[in-house]
Amino acid sequence: MLKGVKAIIFDMDGVIIDSEPLWRRAMILSFNEIGIPFTEEECRMTTGLRFIEVAEFWFTTHNVTHMTVFEFDHLVISRLCDLIIKEGKLMKGVEESLIHFKKHGYKIALGTSSNVRLMDTVIDDLGIREYFDAVCSAEHLEYGKPHPEVFLNCAKELNVKPTECLVIEDSVNGVIAAKAAQMKVLVVPEDENMHNPKFAIADYKLSSLVEFLEIA
Repeated sequence: MLKGVKAIIFDMDGVIIDSEPLWRRAMILSFNEIGIPFTEEECRMTTGLRFIEVAEFWFTTHNVTHMTVFEFDHLVISRLCDLIIKEGKLMKGVEESLIHFKKHGYKIALGTSSNVRLMDTVIDDLGIREYFDAVCSAEHLEYGKPHPEVFLNCAKELNVKPTECLVIEDSVNGVIAAKAAQMKVLVVPEDENMHNPKFAIADYKLSSLVEFLEIA
């Protein structure tokens, strides 16, 4: 799996931290609070996108004019950061994987669609910043995933070729972004999405990082 690989790039939401349930709570509460009927099904429709893009989509769909997308983005991210500080926890196998990769000399980066504030909250609150040689957010990029730019930026920061990178992802948009960057990709989907046929383009698919450590 790691032949020719010099760097590992982790996605954040759903890979590093079990944030999807927290995202859903923050989004459902906030969207309903401003008058947009919102359920977990709507949450799943936009998994892997930058939240500002999610907000723009639903604001346009429901013709929201009494609040700006940026005000709403701030509301949801603030609510989510509070939830992460109170309830956030690493996904199974994450810390062990970081230790494993560090021990064996791989460069490690974080490449996320989430904004810088949220990224910093996660890696600092969970105490894992020391493992990363680079952290890259798509917040200020022209395009988020499935565009490959955030992963290409990671490779540049690490001073490695894209073809020397293995990306660990959980979403279809993230897998598409990694393949578009000409990187290998390991997808670790949430249980209910494990058999999504769109993951066929990934190089590898496992149920958890614990399973990866057993074969690494």
